[in-house]
This record gives sequence, C-alpha cells and structure tokens, in this order.
Amino acid sequence: MSEQKTPIVIKRIRKVKGARHGGAWKIAYADFVTAMMAFFLLMWLLGSTTKGDLEGIAEYFKTPLKVAMQGGSGSGDSSSVIKGGGLDMTRQLGQVKKGDTQAEKKSYNLKAAQAELERIETAKLKQLKKRLETAIDANPTLRQFKRQLLIDITSEGLRIQIVDEQNRPMFNLASAELQPYTKIILHEIGQVLNDVQNRISLSGHTDAMLYANGARGYSNWELSADRANASRRELIAGGMDEAKMLRVVGLASSVPFNQAGPGDPVNRRISIIVMNKRTEDAITKEASGVNVADDAGVREEVARANAEN
Repeated sequence: MSEQKTPIVIKRIRKVKGARHGGAWKIAYADFVTAMMAFFLLMWLLGSTTKGDLEGIAEYFKTPLKVAMQGGSGSGDSSSVIKGGGLDMTRQLGQVKKGDTQAEKKSYNLKAAQAELERIETAKLKQLKKRLETAIDANPTLRQFKRQLLIDITSEGLRIQIVDEQNRPMFNLASAELQPYTKIILHEIGQVLNDVQNRISLSGHTDAMLYANGARGYSNWELSADRANASRRELIAGGMDEAKMLRVVGLASSVPFNQAGPGDPVNRRISIIVMNKRTEDAITKEASGVNVADDAGVREEVARANAEN
C-alpha cells in the first residue's frame, strides 16, 4: 500500500505599513492663523481710524456705485480712505511722482491741502447740523415748527431753510414784519451759528404771486430783500456775531422750492447758508475781482482747522 503524501501549504504574509500622516491639518491651521491675523489687523485699523473716515467707509459700502459715479471723496483722491477710480486713474490727489516738475508738485500739494480743509469743514458742518437738530427737539417751542425747518448739507455748506406753511406764515402778508415765533426760531439759530467760524449767506424768497403794479413798483424783489434783512437783524439780536454775515440777497420767486407749484406757500422762505471756505472765497474774489490761489493761505487754514479739532 503506497504512502499518502501530505500536501504542502505555503502561507504568504503581506506586511502592511502604517498609514502616512496627511498634511491637511497644516493647511487648515495656516488658514486659521491667517484669518486671526486679518481679524486683529481689522480691529487695529478700526481703533486707529477717525469717526469721519469710518462714516466714509460705511457710505462707500452702502452705495459704492453712487460714489464711483460722482467721484470726489471716496473715489480716487488721497483724502479718501478707500481709493477708487476718479477721472484720471494714473494720478491720485496730492501724489507726487518721479519726474514731476516743481509746478506740478506744488499743484498736487495745494490740492491735497484743499481736500483736507474741505474734509475738516464738512465734519464740522455735520456736527453743527446735529446740534441744530438736537436744539430743535429739545425746545418745545421749536419742536412744533420742525416741519418748517429744513436742514441739509449742500455744495455751498450747511443750508437752513425756514419755510411757510398754509396756516403758519413767517411774515405778515405782503410785509417784512416777522411773526413772534419766527423771531424765536432765528434767535435760537443765531446762538448756535457762533460755534463755527464760517461766514453766513442769507437769501429771501417769495412765491410767484405778483403785486398789482407788477415789477414796476414795490415788487417781490424788494419784499424778498426786506425779509432777508429783517431776518439778518433777528439773527444778530439772537446773539450771532454781526461780522459773520457776508451776503444778504433777495431772490423773489426766481428760485422756487416747489417748481411745479409757483404759488405754493413753501416757496416763501428764508435760506441761511453756513458757507464752506470754497464758497466764501468764490464770493469774496468775485466781489473784489481777485482770482489768486494762495497755497500758503490754504495750508494755514488747514493747520488752524486741525488745531481746533
């Protein structure tokens, strides 16, 4: 009987090496460190930025297209926190480049100084606007005339308009005599206007209703001028420095508030403008026939405005 052979079984053991440690955690950690660095940099910038600049940044992100289309602050000048396009994208206001002539450098420096002065002035006028609004809300007498007091910022400066209502006119009919409550309003405004050094422009306006003699005798032109002068006297009586007044004019019905309704009572109004430096200089130079840009004077104004801040 033959012997039975035992089968031989060969076992092959496959050695499995340990899994390699991946580098994904390093990328995640680097992203985290970068984000934290950006966060702390943002906190530092917010802490070192003035309130006015923060308002400019907020306004830019609210309406970026409006800022880009209008230009000026927030759109390509060096006085803006956020640089944008502007009219000439190869230059920024106040930037001096290699190869520029002395005249160009002087022009850039002058524009930069003017932009800084306008920024400081605008901030002061905004503060004055808030003070006036606060004074109106705090005074029970003024509060009831709040609808007749219109305050806004224009290209000329801070504009304060006192307008008529149907049953509450500022003056007696066809007269320059002020109502008692109009005097109170002008006295309160006169006191607040002394808080800024800006000069004042005052204009009187009427509706389009004509006198019997038309424009040949006493007309809306004389009436608006008389009402403007009467308002000037009450501002001074309220405590405003007389030297602050630069211009008093009567415009009759030539600049209506409501162009669609020439006879609307709202067209009968007194407009007080706390002028910015640019408007004041334009009026002064136009009256005197001088057209000279004094960069030293602008720098002096900037230094004075910064010292006051």
